[in-house]
Amino acid sequence: MALDPQLLDILACPDTHHAPLTHDEQAQTLTCTECGRVFEIRDDIPILLLDEAR
Repeated sequence: MALDPQLLDILACPDTHHAPLTHDEQAQTLTCTECGRVFEIRDDIPILLLDEAR
């Protein structure tokens, strides 16, 4: 199951700049457009924790 497009529209980086995220469906990741942090999607749940970002 893929992430809901409406959810993708409202998700933002959890850092103070709250920049939009880009979705890579094949890699199952979300990438911040400002700081470049990469957040994993596990079992269709975005893991938006700064400590777990790459």
